Amino acid sequence: MAGDGARLKEGEIASKYSVISNIILMLIKGITGYLSGNIALIADAIHSFADVFSSAAVFIGLKLSQRKPDELFPYGYHRIETLVSLIVSVLIIITGLEIGWDSIIYILNPASEVSMAIASLAVSLISIGASYVIAFYKVRVGKKIGSTALLNDGKHSYVDVVSSVLVFMGIVGEYMGLHGFQGIVGVIIAAAIIYIGIGLAKYDVLTLLDACIDSDSMEIIKNTVLSLPRVKGVHEIRIRRSGPYLFGELHIELEKGLHVDEIERIISQINSKVKEVVPHIDHLTVQPETVKKDEVVVAVPLEDNRGLHSTFTTHFGRANFFLIAKTIRGEILDYRIIENPGKSLKKKRGIRAAESLKNEHIDVLVVEKLSEGPKLLFSDYLLGTVPPEGSSLEEVIKNASMKFLG
Repeated sequence: MAGDGARLKEGEIASKYSVISNIILMLIKGITGYLSGNIALIADAIHSFADVFSSAAVFIGLKLSQRKPDELFPYGYHRIETLVSLIVSVLIIITGLEIGWDSIIYILNPASEVSMAIASLAVSLISIGASYVIAFYKVRVGKKIGSTALLNDGKHSYVDVVSSVLVFMGIVGEYMGLHGFQGIVGVIIAAAIIYIGIGLAKYDVLTLLDACIDSDSMEIIKNTVLSLPRVKGVHEIRIRRSGPYLFGELHIELEKGLHVDEIERIISQINSKVKEVVPHIDHLTVQPETVKKDEVVVAVPLEDNRGLHSTFTTHFGRANFFLIAKTIRGEILDYRIIENPGKSLKKKRGIRAAESLKNEHIDVLVVEKLSEGPKLLFSDYLLGTVPPEGSSLEEVIKNASMKFLG
């Protein structure tokens, strides 16, 4: 897709800035927490340490996912980004468990007094502001480029904001004489982190297993396709996520009387419209279908009138005769041959022939190509047109009818 490299590059830059920012926050919180003995601030520093690894993993994943498809990975390397997202989710869970354990220990053995309270409060306030800016930036870029890994990393950073707010409250509570309060705050932070990590990991696992988890995009695709002219129905819509992209397939039901060229044009239009409303669609496979039935009436242009031994022709308007065959599940039950009333005309031969066949209530016309006039006349009721396939007239009729069986 055009511009994909630039989009993924933007995500790569966002994750790089996140790594640098989290290293700075980790050092500030870690050093201050160590010197003051503030367990909540140390827990928050450990959280930022996990953020460094998660952002670094996203950076590596986005960089690798930019590789072009090859023989080993014909669909590209996009799923590396999803795998990295799963690693980030697991890191989030481990971080939560470690913070929870340290916090429980602190509750059981709280510090007798708070040291460096002002410095600890200042660091937690800085952490709140910086974490919010980082989180907002990563989520915005993640949504823009459709990167689940970057979105998850951004949500992880929003947890940092909540974590730092709780740390601030814990320091205030401890300063007011509520000994062990920082430990309680740490447990709350840990529970929130584990809950978010499990949710993100579940999404990543389902994505890697090709589960259909993007129902909103499916509904958008369905409504978009149904809004297009000549499309009568949509079914068997399937989409799967591969990194920041979606791969989809669907079956469409088309109105009767469409030639191959027109069907191809509709498919091209569907791809264009769907990619407008769902920009992250990398590839969409469209399978066209027309209304099918057991009893099919087939019309074949003929050069002469010799029954089923007649010679068929590819020239619709210039045909001398038309054979009208009634078939059931591919078997010819009955047929008759009529003369083409338009064969002697100098102009609009095809339209005159189409008008005569319209009264015969045919379903399928065997012809290589139709001009716009006859095509328009047939469009209201014809199941479709097919090129002649077979060495005999009987075989041509059977092959044509078999294409439209119910």
